Order: sequence, then C-alpha cells, then structure tokens
Amino acid sequence: MLPFERPLSRRQLLRYAFGSAAVAGLSPVIAACGGDDTEAAGPTTGGEVEPGNLKMWWWGEQEAVGIKKWVDDTIAKFKTEQGSSINATLMDTDQVIPQFTEAAAAGNVPDIQFLFNGIYHMENVWLGYISALDDLVSKEVLQNAGATQLSVFDGKQYRVGFYSIGFGIAYNKDFFDKAGLDADNPPQDWDSFLDACSKLKSQGHIPIGGGVKDGFFGEWYLVNTLTQNLDSPADALNLFIGELDWNEPKYHEHWVKLEELHKNGFINDDINSLELYQGIQLYQTGKAAMCLDTTPDIPNNQKQLGAENVGYMVMPTFGSGSMAGIPILDTQGFGIPEKAQDKENAAAFLEFMHSPDRVQAMWELSRQIPANTTFDASVIDDPLIKTIQENWVAGDHNVYIADLMPTLFWTDAMFVNSQNILSGKSTGEQAGELAAEVTDKWKKQNPDMVENYTTWGDDLSA
Repeated sequence: MLPFERPLSRRQLLRYAFGSAAVAGLSPVIAACGGDDTEAAGPTTGGEVEPGNLKMWWWGEQEAVGIKKWVDDTIAKFKTEQGSSINATLMDTDQVIPQFTEAAAAGNVPDIQFLFNGIYHMENVWLGYISALDDLVSKEVLQNAGATQLSVFDGKQYRVGFYSIGFGIAYNKDFFDKAGLDADNPPQDWDSFLDACSKLKSQGHIPIGGGVKDGFFGEWYLVNTLTQNLDSPADALNLFIGELDWNEPKYHEHWVKLEELHKNGFINDDINSLELYQGIQLYQTGKAAMCLDTTPDIPNNQKQLGAENVGYMVMPTFGSGSMAGIPILDTQGFGIPEKAQDKENAAAFLEFMHSPDRVQAMWELSRQIPANTTFDASVIDDPLIKTIQENWVAGDHNVYIADLMPTLFWTDAMFVNSQNILSGKSTGEQAGELAAEVTDKWKKQNPDMVENYTTWGDDLSA
C-alpha cells in the first residue's frame, strides 16, 4: 500500500499513485468511447433507516461559485426530512485527491466523498477505496444522475453526478467590440483567433490570461486542442497507452499552436508564476481579454464583469479530426468510500441530492446546471447560460479526454510540456518527443495495470 506518512501535494500524490501504473494494448479493446449532501429509495435504502451523523468532504465552491448555497440548503432539508445530520468540509483544490486517498489508506474516511470523473477517481476504485453504488442507490438515480460512463468499471457504477462542467474560452465582449471584433460571433478557426489576439493586444490587453504553475491550465489546454485531431475518445486512450504515436505531427500540433501563442506574446508573461485561478482572475479583473474557463464559472464572471460583457466560445479549430469544433462536457460527482461508517444514510443523501426538488433547486439557488439529466432547463433565464445548456449539455458534446489520461503522463509529459513551452524552453515538436518517451516508459514499467484498463475500456465502449 502507498506510504502516505504526511500530507501530499496533488503532484506528489499523482506520482505515487501512478508511478507503478501502466496501460497497454487498448486499441483492440476500444473501438469507440461514448462518448453540505444525498438520499435514497434504492436497493438498501427503501425501508426505514435510522438517522445518522454523516461526514462529507466536498469541492466545487472554488469553481462553481455559489454552489455552497445549494449544498447547505440540501443538507438542512435532508436533516429535516430524513433526520440525519451532515458535517460538510470544503476541501482545498490541491487536496481533493491526496486528502481522500491518504485517509482511505489509513481507514479514516468520510461517509460521502466528492469525486472528479474518470481516472481521478478510478484509481481509488482499483485500490478498493470506493464502493460500487449499484446495491446502495436506486437504479433510476444512477441512470439519471449524470455521472457519465467514465464512472463505470467492470459493469459497476461508482459515482453520481453533481453539476455539469463545460470547457471552452471565456471572453470580454466589451474588449472585443472596442478592438473591432464581432463579440456576438467570436472566431471559429485558428487564423481568425490569431487575428483577434493581435487586435486585442494592439488595444493594450493581454489576449489570453492563464496560470500554469499548478498544471491545470496545461490540462485544460490539452483537452480543448488535442481533441481537435481525434476521431473518437479511443484515439486519446490509444495515444496515452502508446498504440498511437505522439511524434506524428497531428498528435502534437496542439503544442505547436501553444508555442505559436507564446511566441506572439498572446499569453501573459508570468503564466508560469501563477496558478490556474490566479490566471483566470486576470480575465475577471479586466486585465486579460480571454481565458480558458469552465461553464460553472460563468455566473461569477458575470458578477465581476457585468453579464453583458461575458461571452463564451468553443476553442477555435485548427485540427481535422471528427471531434473538432464540438463542445466538451464533463460532470463533477460524489461517491461513498468503501470504509464509510454509514453507507445507508450516505446513499440516502445521494438520492436526496437527485430528488426532483433538489435538481431544480440547484439552478434556483446557485445558478448552476445540474448533472442530472431530468433537469427542466426551461427555468434558465440567462441567455448565455441557456445557450450553454443547449449547446454544451443537451447538445452533441465530446467527453473530457483528460479523464482518460494516465497520471504519469499528467505529471511527466503534459505538465512539463506546458510549462516548458510557455517559458520558451521547448518547442511543440519536442513536446511530442517527450510525450512519446513518457508513454513508452509507462508501458514498459507497468504491465500490472493492463487488466484494469482493458476492463475499463470494455465499459467505455459499451
């Protein structure tokens, strides 16, 4: 078991967790990938359950500013209706993964745990730290909760959804107008995007604000751009496991484009000194015209800049893959640790989160779009968020391919490449070479994880 003797940074945790994890040969397995807290009337919660005192660890207020109001209200109503109290702890961003994994290794876990999607919680599934929900939560809730297929392993589901999270570029419409750009029709192709960046820079604005010190800007950039040269999520998996070659120009073109943005001075010079949300603040404070951002942050952007000044767009395209130009969507979620003290009441709370009243209340209280697919979106009264609901959530969308990214690749390839390119230390082509080296190293060192990834691949292609 992992020797977690002290609190770990996210990067340290990722190194520990996947330093001995490998994947190989998924191309024949995956032809295509599809793609304060809760209650239940599920398989084991349908009868009378004695009230309990639950612990919940959660994250999201940093990203979905305002979601705490819904969490607090849901906890209060759950206590009133079910009798159980919930002690909710808001986690720091860099502790979401290591705090839980460390606690699980020590056997001291909450009853309800926030979980990122895909590999971010799947490695804890493989370690035996997260319970399958199939015998705890009703089938109907599991089907509607919006956890996505990336939360399924060996036919069992390990998360329910929380809120929806789309990925793209937030931009300042006022800056666009003053630069002679059409703020209602943002650039859709790369040449138009570069032209827009040039005009914004000439007006004295930083075209794109960002912070890559903690790595997440690099992850978001990769998802928004690598996706453009893929025909299906299976291509991403096959790149990450070495069945496709990062040295092929189209598979590192996204890093060449990042190099282009850097060389043209279209990104803030201090990006390597700032963390993700510090970079986003450059946009929110009017210092940058654009930033990579997620849809849950839009209400906060509107509060900071004025709703009339906030626009949101898909990353302009340069790639020729079938996934190019399509919005990217993921969901945040919750699960139940394997060693939770009160699984029945924890499951009851997960179901309560997804009751009709609570699903609709998320928008009413927090201006966030629930992951639950039964959400009646007709209540959305904000034009921009209504467009996002229609195009990112209800419409055709891509999966968030970083959910499939082996963590050694995250730390040693994606993170290093983004920092090196944005500091002028390497080129996009060299980034492809490093990615190939890291992938090859992982394959050779970690054959023990092949079976897990192969099983997961079967679920993803189901």
